[in-house]
Amino acid sequence: MNILFIMYDQLRFDYLGCAGHPHLKTPNFDRVAAKGVRFTNVYVQSPICGASRMCFYTGRYTSSHGAAWNGFPLRVGEHTLGDHLRRLGMGCWLIGKTHMKADAEGMERLGLAPDSVIGARQAECGFDVWQRDDGLWGEGPDGFYDEKRSPYNEYLKSKGYPGHNPWSDFANAGVDEAGDLASGWMFMNADKPANIAEKDSETPWLTGEAMRFIDQAEGPWCAHLSYIKPHWPYIVPAPYHDMYGPDHVPAATRHEMEREDPHPVYDAFMSNRIGQAFQREEVRQKVIPAYMGLIKQADDQLGRLLDHLEASGRMEDTMIVLTSDHGDYLGDHWLGEKDLFHDPSVKIPMIIHDPRAEADATRGTTCDAPVESIDLAATFIEAAGGAVPRHIVEGRSLMPWLRGDTPDWRRYVVSEYDYSATPQCVKLGLAPKDARLFMVFDGRWKLIHAEGGFRPMLFDLQTDPEEFNDLAKAGDHPELDGLYKYLAEWGRRQAQRVTRSDEQIIAGRGASMRKGILPFLADGSEVDAELTQPLRGKAPPRPDRTGG
Repeated sequence: MNILFIMYDQLRFDYLGCAGHPHLKTPNFDRVAAKGVRFTNVYVQSPICGASRMCFYTGRYTSSHGAAWNGFPLRVGEHTLGDHLRRLGMGCWLIGKTHMKADAEGMERLGLAPDSVIGARQAECGFDVWQRDDGLWGEGPDGFYDEKRSPYNEYLKSKGYPGHNPWSDFANAGVDEAGDLASGWMFMNADKPANIAEKDSETPWLTGEAMRFIDQAEGPWCAHLSYIKPHWPYIVPAPYHDMYGPDHVPAATRHEMEREDPHPVYDAFMSNRIGQAFQREEVRQKVIPAYMGLIKQADDQLGRLLDHLEASGRMEDTMIVLTSDHGDYLGDHWLGEKDLFHDPSVKIPMIIHDPRAEADATRGTTCDAPVESIDLAATFIEAAGGAVPRHIVEGRSLMPWLRGDTPDWRRYVVSEYDYSATPQCVKLGLAPKDARLFMVFDGRWKLIHAEGGFRPMLFDLQTDPEEFNDLAKAGDHPELDGLYKYLAEWGRRQAQRVTRSDEQIIAGRGASMRKGILPFLADGSEVDAELTQPLRGKAPPRPDRTGG
């Protein structure tokens, strides 16, 4: 079987038709949901692009793999999906974005040449690359944000778009009434159509690359199709730019009580530039219709891809996974972007279609078990026929849920956020080691622990599903002890003994004794006679050393 692992960047869990969005129709997401299982309580292990993706690709928590922020390298030697799947005879390919930065220092220390097979895989998060494009080709006084070659820019040049950075001039810009560039970086331009033919824009281009890969691929393979959209810049080509308007923009999910004596970390994020922007209603009125247009375009391109799979016969032997690396506040809770642990940021969509007969009983169903993004790595390993190496992969396979079983499952989910690289860390006067947040959510109670000597935050999602009322403002709360016990239990997990499994440890017990290492014996009766047999009997004669 093959695995088509599709990730959309910054797609909220509730902006799909099958998730109940009142205006946004997504028939092709719904089409996959009708063939598989839609998981309704899925949480990322960090609500920021790079760290979240490294969790998906390793199956490990952020504090286990250490790549806690965008641009923090994933250390050399960390096990990835590619390592696990290739061992099982399955190729592992990238088509799109990873946000992965290579551990160049570690590679140099170990003598790994970047142009060798192993070096290239280390530099690309374990993937073989069909096409890597991280999507943000901004250029400023100090050069390009992304120093790698942009394959999308090269594609645009091949189509006749002029300039050295047509992404900036066409895909990420409209044209104003005076004929000047209206950059997608400015929210007020979000209602303008991107100045590019729709078929040449980013999402259709990457879909075409995926189809090219599938047409030539010889299985079994896992292909990570990773779209940059609907991540900002929020600009989309016609006809998607005006499919939605003010009547489709929901009221922001926020309350004045959130700004009354807020937690200092929360206050710092509400006060940052993105929070201030999304507190302006005119920004929401421009951005949200464009965000919806980007999702509608993604859904249409998913339909194009599904049709191609059916026409080529690959639908019958390909597992399809649809998910996201985090959500988008869009003004909810006085915030924009992601970063913190309200559901619009930390909760994600996840739909899995397994074409095999064992999954027939669950087609078209939902599962509300608490799922973590790291569970996909374990799921893929089991789907490929392997046993999940639990001493390395910290997620749990979702295959039992796909088959209609009810496994013994986790009691809570955890997410982490290291904001040491942000202006909020500076504003709060924190050392980098103290700029860390931890979320524990047990399905009702959500605890956010803040390092740096701050009080916790606490929400009861049963009585306050909008997460407005921070119960920890009033001081101690009876639920805090139990949630902190969960956090302590999680913190004591075995995460670094990745070179020996439990099974290897158990099998190795007593091995040295069977090879003649028998210390600490009083008289030998403490062990099996077989082990002391070589030590019994007549002593051999000592060589005569008296002669000349």
